Formats: sequence, C-alpha cells, structure tokens
Amino acid sequence: MTSPPVPDSLRPGDLDPAPVAGLLGYLLAQATIPTNQVFKAHIEQVYALNKLEFTILMLLSGNEQVTPKRLALALNIPSSNLTLLLDRLELRGVLQRERSDTDRRVQYVTLSPAGQALAREVRATTATMEQDLLSGLSAAERSALFVLLGRVAQRRQL
Repeated sequence: MTSPPVPDSLRPGDLDPAPVAGLLGYLLAQATIPTNQVFKAHIEQVYALNKLEFTILMLLSGNEQVTPKRLALALNIPSSNLTLLLDRLELRGVLQRERSDTDRRVQYVTLSPAGQALAREVRATTATMEQDLLSGLSAAERSALFVLLGRVAQRRQL
C-alpha cells in the first residue's frame, strides 16, 4: 500500500499524519470535511435539504415504484428513521405516498410536481457543487476516483 506524501515540513504544533495517512477510513474522513462544506453552501443553505433528504430526492427522481423498504435499504437506515424523513418531506410538499393499485399492502413514494421541480433545480446545482469540490483533479483522476470509490462501496453488498 502506498501512502500519500507527508509534507516536507510540519508547522509547530502540527501532527505528523504518517501513522494514518495510508488508511482509507482516515482519508475518507478528511475528504468529508470539504465535501460537507461544499454541500452545505450549495444545497443545505440554499434548498434547506440535509444530506439524507437530498439523497432521497435524487433517488426518487431517477427511480420508479420506490417503496420505503427499498429506500431504507439504499440509504442503510432503519425504517423508523426513514419514516421521519419521509414525513418531513411530505409536509414540505416534496413527495407523496401512494398505495399500489394491485396490492394495497404496498406503498410507493413518489415526488410531487413541486418535488420534481426541486429535483431538477438541485440536480443542476450539483454540477457546480461537484466542480467546486473536484477542481483540483483532472478528468482522468475524477473518473478513477469514482471508479475506485464505487468498487469500495460495492463491499457493502457482501
């Protein structure tokens, strides 16, 4: 395993990151810091959506016949937590829950017309958000980053 380079000189009081610099979890946690800052500036403060609400909005905008169970599995959260999120988004007028015509036990979660419009607007904003976040990477590096992170994320299926 190759560790990222350690700065040539540390400022007084800085910690040497060498003991953790080669650990994926540490680097992901560090990468989360600017990711959270950019998300907050582009999505949370503008659209009043937290990360889970944003993800629900995006997943619903790109999928049909989504059940709460499928959403909970995709988000890896308990159904009770998802219910609270869905309630909040429904009160906001972003989504609606509908019973299946063929099986009344099944409930589908869909975006309302207002939710569809919000999803389109937020999706356009994500392009700027991603550009801000990844501006220091070449197109090839971005592609490699997404491929490699996707492969690591596939481990959750095991």
